[in-house]
Amino acid sequence: METAAPQYLKLEWIDTAIVIVYFVFVLGIGFHLKKSMKSSKDFLQAGAGIPSWVTGLAFLSANLGAIEVMGMAANGAQYGMMTCHFYWLGAIPAMVFVAVFMMPFYYKSNIRSVPEYLRKRFNEPTRALNAISFAVMTVLMSGINLYAMALVFQSMLGWDMNWSILMAAGVVLAYTITGGLTSSIYNEVMQFFLIFFGLMPVTIMGILRLGDWNDICARFQNPGFAHLWLEVPGAKNPMGADFLGLIAGLGFVLSFGYWCTDFLVIQRALAARDLKAAQMTPIIAAFPKILFPILTVFPGLLAIIFVPALGSNNTNYSYNMAIPILLSSMYPSGLLGLGITALLASFMSGMAGNVTAFNTVWTFDIYQSYIAKNKSDAHYLWMGKAATAGGILISVATAYLVMNFNSIMDYMQLIFTFFNAPLFATFALGMFFKRTTGPGAFIGLLCGTIAAAYHYGLTLNGKLIYRSQMISNFHGAVVAFTVCLIVTVVVSYLTKPKAESELKGLCMGVREGSMDGAAALQKESIFSRPGFWGIILLAVTVWLNLLFY
Repeated sequence: METAAPQYLKLEWIDTAIVIVYFVFVLGIGFHLKKSMKSSKDFLQAGAGIPSWVTGLAFLSANLGAIEVMGMAANGAQYGMMTCHFYWLGAIPAMVFVAVFMMPFYYKSNIRSVPEYLRKRFNEPTRALNAISFAVMTVLMSGINLYAMALVFQSMLGWDMNWSILMAAGVVLAYTITGGLTSSIYNEVMQFFLIFFGLMPVTIMGILRLGDWNDICARFQNPGFAHLWLEVPGAKNPMGADFLGLIAGLGFVLSFGYWCTDFLVIQRALAARDLKAAQMTPIIAAFPKILFPILTVFPGLLAIIFVPALGSNNTNYSYNMAIPILLSSMYPSGLLGLGITALLASFMSGMAGNVTAFNTVWTFDIYQSYIAKNKSDAHYLWMGKAATAGGILISVATAYLVMNFNSIMDYMQLIFTFFNAPLFATFALGMFFKRTTGPGAFIGLLCGTIAAAYHYGLTLNGKLIYRSQMISNFHGAVVAFTVCLIVTVVVSYLTKPKAESELKGLCMGVREGSMDGAAALQKESIFSRPGFWGIILLAVTVWLNLLFY
């Protein structure tokens, strides 16, 4: 069975009404919270008093942007079940790790951002380097969401690409500049449910058309599409992945680098009302995350069956179009409006998440620290709003960069290779190796980023050849992490470390002089401990890997 890709669909009144109602709710939340934005902490940190179930869904939804919804479906069509590694190898273990081991350091150090932790643990240069690189990364990532939505509107509804980008950017600006991080978080919770109910019918309809899992696997032109690990030896799988790139590159460096250090997601946990809520935030997010291939990867598998031409040079059939093609082909009126709204929601959550992370880092870690010190809180509140507008304008410009990539996920993982891979080495050494020094962290982080860029340059020149851009990114991440780790350790042994008294609450192995925390932990029920739920998550992850081996 083959399905054509219909273009320029005409939305019925019910479809248009659903989209309009969504916009009304999104903007309404922002304007409702406007009166509560009285300080920079309210606007940029959400007052640090949100329940864990809200921050947990926001933690998940901030990552559930166009990158994941459209990008993972694109990868599902391009690489098959191998794409599930981004969840069961490249997400769940790291989410458990950040909850159990790293969140206590973040929360107890009373930081406003991830770069601020680097200042307390190391020095100002390391903080500045990370703040600037993170600011660049967030606007690059934000551009992905703008481009993805413009692509959907153009291909499905015939809207002009430029007009779509400006319209979508304006809506996000309206609700983030009025309600700040709080508005973004509560909208992300709403968007989570919209995405679920808007995309789940694709999976249900696909199963009804094709049959059970064995029937679906029988339709794959490439048998390797049905397995996670079977064809990894010899790199015979569709992704061309080997064990080094897959386990070390994706499963360790890129995964832990994103979930453990990226302020976009950490910011949601820091908005929780106490340490336990902050630790439970990634755990709560991980439970639905483990099942999300049903909403993202599976539609990509359906798309490559229904549309064998997917991935051709025709831009209307690029891998990025997997979900839009399915929505256009399978959804009737009413459901089509819900599906388009789900894509809008994924775009909104992804872009707003990046913008609210950008305005916090810019205001606290760059503007307040190096440009305008000792100003009033009202001044920094104004700057936070100005940074929100500026970040969205830059995102509009970066949206056009994404158009040169056939797969959104290739673009995203390349960015993470440059920024998150070496940063994880810096954080791991800083939190778990007290001998690490400020000069070592700064020089190591800089060298790791340069190493990632050099590796990418070698692939562009044809001196390093990989079977896919994705596996090139995996290996590049390993290179960046390794270089940063080695350089940081070497320089640290050549320079003077901080006194232990300066590392309390920032590094493992430094005694804080109180056993109250340990005593409280012993009194807790095992069911309230993040570690207990983390073990369950890891056990389910192992089972899924074996099931689809």
